Amino acid sequence: MTTVDHTAYRYRRAVPEDTDAIEALDGSFTTRTVFRVTADDDGFALREMPVDPPLTKVFPEEEADGDGGGGDDGNARTFVAQGAAGDLAGFITVSYSGWNRRLVVKNIEVAPEHRGRGVGRALMRLAVEFARERGAGHLWLEVSNINAPAIHAYRRMGFAFCGLDTSLYDGTPSEGEQALYMSMPCL
Repeated sequence: MTTVDHTAYRYRRAVPEDTDAIEALDGSFTTRTVFRVTADDDGFALREMPVDPPLTKVFPEEEADGDGGGGDDGNARTFVAQGAAGDLAGFITVSYSGWNRRLVVKNIEVAPEHRGRGVGRALMRLAVEFARERGAGHLWLEVSNINAPAIHAYRRMGFAFCGLDTSLYDGTPSEGEQALYMSMPCL
């Protein structure tokens, strides 16, 4: 079991007993900017734009995927961060795809009261470590164009934009948003 100490947090692989806390974590965010996407036959461009009033996004409940919080089938992992009081500060769920040597970040969330303290970065380091164990060439993730706080955090971690899907959220509560894809080499 990998455990990394970082300030007042304890990082470890998730266990089935973490499932309820993971599902209850508040992944909502508020932002004063969003990334406007313009796309045409030649590609796409992003431009950060202010929004007034600030936009708050609360994610709908997801259907359970049945992994019991462990997220461990050999090529998948869930790591958690616990605060000093034993509360769940955040988690990351990843899966490795061997055909293209890609580690997909399926979900990463940090509780609002723990944001800005390096929890997301430390969880991503655990994902990178797992990616290296699997022989991944890069990490890959999807993020909505309105989640400017996450986009800025991912860019600080070394991720760069690599793609766009303007229809991924059609027919969902996130309709009207665009999916941005970001990638980072696994160095």
